[in-house]
Amino acid sequence: MSKMTSATELTRRALMAGAAGAASALAAAPVLAAGKTLNVLCHRVHQTVLGTGDGDLLKDWRKANDADIAFTTLDSNPLQDRLFREASLRETEFGVGFLIDNRPTSAIAALFEPLGPYQAQNPIEAFADIAPGLVRGMTVDANLVGIPVRHATQGLFYNEALLEEAGIAAPPTTLEELVEQAKKATFTAKAGTPVTGLVLASDLAVFPVMFARAFGGDFISPDLKLVPNREAMESGLGVLRAMFEAGSLPRSYATTRNDDQVTWLQQGRAAFTVLPFARFAQLNNPEQSRFPGRIKAVEFPGSTAIRGKVPMASVVEAWAMSIPKNARDKALAWSFIREVSSKRVTLGMAINGNGPVRVSTYGEAALKAKNPLAAVEARVLATARGAFPPFPEAARAQATFLEEVQLAVLGRKPVKEAVAAIIERVRPMMPA
Repeated sequence: MSKMTSATELTRRALMAGAAGAASALAAAPVLAAGKTLNVLCHRVHQTVLGTGDGDLLKDWRKANDADIAFTTLDSNPLQDRLFREASLRETEFGVGFLIDNRPTSAIAALFEPLGPYQAQNPIEAFADIAPGLVRGMTVDANLVGIPVRHATQGLFYNEALLEEAGIAAPPTTLEELVEQAKKATFTAKAGTPVTGLVLASDLAVFPVMFARAFGGDFISPDLKLVPNREAMESGLGVLRAMFEAGSLPRSYATTRNDDQVTWLQQGRAAFTVLPFARFAQLNNPEQSRFPGRIKAVEFPGSTAIRGKVPMASVVEAWAMSIPKNARDKALAWSFIREVSSKRVTLGMAINGNGPVRVSTYGEAALKAKNPLAAVEARVLATARGAFPPFPEAARAQATFLEEVQLAVLGRKPVKEAVAAIIERVRPMMPA
């Protein structure tokens, strides 16, 4: 009897335990799996700013579309290579890919859906609010191939403490004032630190392009005109040359890189530099900077020659969302793009550290509370555009341009000859 009872009890307990275990497993598992999955190819930062958990900015979209989002993230160059390979296949599993604005040549743009018809049929909320320069950067052969989602726009940063020490009451409002202030701020600080007025990297086209634009010129215009205003380019490079000769650009200019600009400003070795506005937090990080709270930014100023005639066009790099032509579910992809482009999600991403592409976002109180540069960045973004438009030989053209710029700035070639050489050497690389 006891043996039977024990056996029966054991069996009953086993059944109860099994049932409880099964119930626990069911409770731990998702109630229902989403009916479909959108695969997105992007940089990790694009996924991060969309939030997770309770802060997931797309949780309502997922529910409304019965869809999951699977992100595949890579660094910028590998990401672009992967995206272009995927878009070249007979079919790709990726519905959305993130494009950098200087990459879509005519051949590359042809791999992606023209988004004009999608916008006409099911438009993005307040599309005109997205900075026009960013939209133009994603328009190739009259087709919109990407919806801007993130940008890095250049501003003029300055160390307020060093300017005060040099007797400068306010940052410059014209290029001419910047030149004079940079000369005045080339001195030895009270702390014994030698200070250079302006530090710039020599291996990026951003900076000579900004100086040319300050006089109404450009390296390559949006309509692919090479050095459309020779005199403006000569004036811009002439200013850089004069600043180097005066010592208000570093003696190490030829070997100065982008990270050096950050370090020099944080350490008080330079009074001015040009960097994306998004660097504000890093430059003022008390764990890295000797001047937390004293490094500020304004828009890069144009010269008096263009004041009241044309706006200063700062350089901006932007990311955009695209749909490969060989994608499987293009309707779901466009729905995702519409949601990410909405005012609500744009603001949420901005609060999470994204460079918002909507001008109106900068007026939102929630963003201004976190970003003291919101107002000035909004003004700059409204007229900003890429350093140069995409074309097949763009990388080689940029390298050639920088070779001649360095020769001019370092005094190894007259400025006029350097500009003439830029035109002569780059012209064969331009599209027919």
